[in-house]
Amino acid sequence: MKYSPIISAIFLLVALSCSSKTESENVTAEDHSQHQTAAAPAASKSPKTEAMAVIGGNHIHIDYSSPSVRGRQIFGGLVGFGEVWSTGAHKATSIKFDKNVLIGGKEIPAGKYGFFTIPGETEWTLILNKVWDMHLADDYNSAEDIIRMTVTPEILTETVESLTYTVTEKSANTAEISMAWDKTKVSFEVINK
Repeated sequence: MKYSPIISAIFLLVALSCSSKTESENVTAEDHSQHQTAAAPAASKSPKTEAMAVIGGNHIHIDYSSPSVRGRQIFGGLVGFGEVWSTGAHKATSIKFDKNVLIGGKEIPAGKYGFFTIPGETEWTLILNKVWDMHLADDYNSAEDIIRMTVTPEILTETVESLTYTVTEKSANTAEISMAWDKTKVSFEVINK
């Protein structure tokens, strides 16, 4: 006896719905005590964090991932001297200004920028780049730099275990942005325009 394709499809659907019902009824009666739950993901060794402040009505916001020293040699080791560094972990650090600012005497339009550095033993180059959304410094292009400035790093007496950014009010219209990690700190001033 021949069945039409429609009748065959109906029989198949009825058979599937019956087996699904039976299977779900059996699930409630099964013992699940032997099942293992998936382990929670390990906490990141470089958690994503932020630093921010409102200085003279200008919201300054920094997004970065914060690696820890964990007994390693940081500068001149993990972070090489003379190489462009994303100044954080995983993704490039970004700095956003709600208003135009002056940095190193140059006017920087309101917006979001990638923050990169080139660490050195006696001086660092600090860089704001037009491109902020990138993995580490993989796609860094110096042609997109909006400003570069040279600073002298401050040597700290105590270790800063986790890379830390701060935005500090210096006056009603001036902020200091600093990055400290291990025994090194670099900073620069931001003046509201």
